[in-house]
Parts: sequence; C-alpha cells; structure tokens
Amino acid sequence: MPPGSAKFKRAAYDAALSSSAPVQRDDPPIWEITLRPYRSLGKKGFRNTMIIAGFGLLLPTLPYYFSAAGSAILPFTGAALLLLWLAFKANYRQAGLYEHLRLWHDLIALERHELTGEILRWQANPYWLKINFTQSGGPVESYLTLFGNGREVELGAFLSPKERAALKGELEVQINRLDINA
Repeated sequence: MPPGSAKFKRAAYDAALSSSAPVQRDDPPIWEITLRPYRSLGKKGFRNTMIIAGFGLLLPTLPYYFSAAGSAILPFTGAALLLLWLAFKANYRQAGLYEHLRLWHDLIALERHELTGEILRWQANPYWLKINFTQSGGPVESYLTLFGNGREVELGAFLSPKERAALKGELEVQINRLDINA
C-alpha cells in the first residue's frame, strides 16, 4: 500500500487505536466524555412512526382491498412498510458505535467501541498532546484529530461540524486546566 492511499491511512488509524492495552487505574479521571452519534427518534417515536406510516400506506388501499386492484397494490404497500422498518433498524444498529475519552494529569485515553463489538484504544501523555483541527480542507468539515505517542487518531467522526468544534474547545479547556493545576 502506498503511504498516501486511503487504505494505508485506515490501516495506520486502526493500528494507532488498537495498539494500546485497556487503561486500568485506581484514580478517577479529571474529565471524561462519551461521544455517541445523534439519534433523534427514540423507541416510542419509532413505534408511532411505524403505526402512522402503516395506516398511511394501507388507508388508500382499503377501497380496493377485495378487488383485483387491491391484491395487486397490497404487496407493494407491505414491501414499502417493510423497507421503512428495515431502514430504521439499520439506523438503530449504528447507535452501538461510541467513543469514550478520559483525561488524567499524566494520561489521555480514547476507546472507540465499534459496531462489531471490537474496542480500539489509544493513549498518550496529555503534556505532549497536539489537538489538530482543520476547519475546512480536511476529509470533512471541522476535522478533529489528536496526536500523541507518535500516533494520530480522529475524534468524533460521527459528530456534526459544530459538535466537533465545541468538543475541541472543551478539550482545550481541560488540557489547559492541567497546566494550571500541575
């Protein structure tokens, strides 16, 4: 793989995250945050949406239910409802992805929990940590990475650009607090 290729970068990213053992400390972190993808529809909302969509799709077919046209329309109505349900279920499976960032005076640790159940880990000394933030011109708008311990990892890839910018600001505040209190 050439060093500039996307596969090389992904392999380097995976290696950077997965090379660390889990952090086991007795002292609580000074600051920690769990990042999750935004989910606007809860279980109750999902149920209500499916009920409304079901009635909305079936209601126009009721006059044709006992006719030949009804038997032709009903499978397509059911297929549309099934596809909507499958799309929502696929979206909810994505909710299993999250990142857990913890900060101590002498350590910053990131754990990324993948959809497959795999946990990728990265850690570094916060004193040498470099927060890279590319407002535009990066792979995505407001691209946020952490560089430390000779490795660079992306943080909050599933967050919106505004959320990544706010996360960068909060992380900088916490890192600066370490310098004052040290």
